[in-house]
Amino acid sequence: MAVLPIVKYGHDALRRPTERVTEIDAALQKLIDDMVDTMYAAPGVGLAAVQVGVPRRLFVMDCSGGKDPAQRIVMINPEVIAQEGKQDGDEGCLSFPGIFFGVERNLRAVVRAHDVNGKEFEIDGTELTARCMLHETDHCDGIVFLDRMSPLKREIVKRKIKKLQKAGEWGA
Repeated sequence: MAVLPIVKYGHDALRRPTERVTEIDAALQKLIDDMVDTMYAAPGVGLAAVQVGVPRRLFVMDCSGGKDPAQRIVMINPEVIAQEGKQDGDEGCLSFPGIFFGVERNLRAVVRAHDVNGKEFEIDGTELTARCMLHETDHCDGIVFLDRMSPLKREIVKRKIKKLQKAGEWGA
C-alpha cells in the first residue's frame, strides 16, 4: 500500500470529466487500496481517483474517518439517481487543504455504482453520507466544491489560494 500525492486546486485534471472504468483488475484494486490509504493519511472522508491524478470514474469514502471499517465504500462509475432536501454546512476538500466553507448540498442522495467485484449497488444516504457522495461524484464530473459556493464565497476562497500561492505554500 502507498500514500499517493493529492493534486491541488489549479491542477487541470480536477476540471476534466473522468473516464468510465471498463475493467476491474489487479491494477485497479491496487489503485483503490492506495486511495484508501491516502484518504486516511490526509485525513479525509472521501477521495476521487482524479484527486490522485488518475482520470477514472471512481471514489472511495468512509464517513467514520476510519473508525468503522463497515463504512468504507468503493464506488466505481457512480451516478447520482435521486436527490432531495437541502442542507447547509462546512465542506472541505483534500485538493483544497485547510479550506473549509459553507456549501449547500442536497440532504439526501441516492447513488448507483459498482463495487470491486463489478456488482451494481445503490446507497441511499443522508447528511454527511449524501454530502460526501455528491462531492466525490462532482469530482468525477470535473466539478470542484468551489463551483457549488456562492460567488462571494468563491472569491474569498480564490483570494486565499492566491495568497498561499504567493507565499509558496500552494502548488498545483
